[in-house]
Amino acid sequence: MNSPYTPESLMRLAIEKALEGMERGQSPFGCAIALGERLIACDHNGVLAGPDATAHAEITALRSACRNEGHYLLEGALVASTCEPCPMCMAALHWARVDTVVYGASIDDAAAAGFNELTIPAAQIVQLGRSRVQLQGGVLREECRALFDRWKERPDAVAY
Repeated sequence: MNSPYTPESLMRLAIEKALEGMERGQSPFGCAIALGERLIACDHNGVLAGPDATAHAEITALRSACRNEGHYLLEGALVASTCEPCPMCMAALHWARVDTVVYGASIDDAAAAGFNELTIPAAQIVQLGRSRVQLQGGVLREECRALFDRWKERPDAVAY
């Protein structure tokens, strides 16, 4: 049976979650994870709330997904991230053995918004690590990039 989640529909959930996070004073990142027909996690960045430098949206969503599934492996999962995963997040997605990661904005877009990014593309992490994770960038890219513009307008916006 086919999943009801397409990369675009899952990305829209990640975008909604990023907006929710921004309303809570967090930065403009969201991530949604589907496994088969089920949405198993959808979370936003929690770095500032933690405070936890590792609480990127992908990490918080992975933590929730693993708890929900009762296992650290998420084989078959489709992950939608509003921004290209950083090296830490891409490694975690690899170790969780997700099948596919789609993302909207690029690491360069995040850096242009003021974030202190390690500008190592996710595709390079996948290649160097010989990961089986499939990557697809540019999914709803303009909508994801617009999150940065909206975030920068906030008086409480903090880049890290």
